[in-house]
Amino acid sequence: MLKIIVAFDGLHFSEGAMRMATWLKGRVPLTITGVFISPIDYRELLGYSGMGMGAPVFTMPATEDDKMVEQTIKKFRNYCDDHGLEYNTHKDTNLFALAELIKETRFADCLIISSELFYENIDKEQPNEYLKRTLHESECPVLLVPEHFAEPKSVILSYDGKASSVFAIKQFAYLFGECCKLSAMLFHAHGEDLPEKARIQELAARHYDPLTIEQLNNEDARELKHWLTQNHHSILVSGAFGRSEVSSLFRKSYITDIIRAHKVPIFVAHL
Repeated sequence: MLKIIVAFDGLHFSEGAMRMATWLKGRVPLTITGVFISPIDYRELLGYSGMGMGAPVFTMPATEDDKMVEQTIKKFRNYCDDHGLEYNTHKDTNLFALAELIKETRFADCLIISSELFYENIDKEQPNEYLKRTLHESECPVLLVPEHFAEPKSVILSYDGKASSVFAIKQFAYLFGECCKLSAMLFHAHGEDLPEKARIQELAARHYDPLTIEQLNNEDARELKHWLTQNHHSILVSGAFGRSEVSSLFRKSYITDIIRAHKVPIFVAHL
């Protein structure tokens, strides 16, 4: 049985994240741990304000933080009870919210967070700095979920020949094997020959069935970005966020744009 964390900051209860957890439960045995953290990371506040982001920072007394979190916990429990979900709750409301969340990921199989609501009180333009840090430092794979998405009917595997992209493809299969029975497409969008073509075909075909492979040039990659933001029935699997590659995921503009479009769930795993 998998341990899946669903993280909530402050008053931001994510219906999308809970819908994804419910959808996964219909395919793999799992238990959900709701992790509830403060609506702001006070240790990061001064540093974030000095980054020149130009975004106003909203703060409130710690007692108000606690009231907001309690409201969100109540919504979480009611949702789980109504949908028959096995769950636990962890309330991590000290001043170091992100550090506590990262610690929680060490002891979980996957983290689900909202790609829209995660610390949107700090910066509504996603991926904001808090989301980037969580993706970079998480010690388990992360599922970024928009608030509104259609039930996935296909899996899109982003492959660039690097170890991290292969790792993500394997991690998704290991965790959510039943989902690999959905239609899958592996794409490479760098114009040159598919790196290690025989090996990646051999690996991916063992886990994903049916599987198609597409090798795209840069112009096609832009078209793919448009297609992904319009296709509401897919999960995108990406591994381009290694620990030594700060912000490497977001230099890939199609990934950043897909996050900002809030249409497609994105599974991110790194070595």
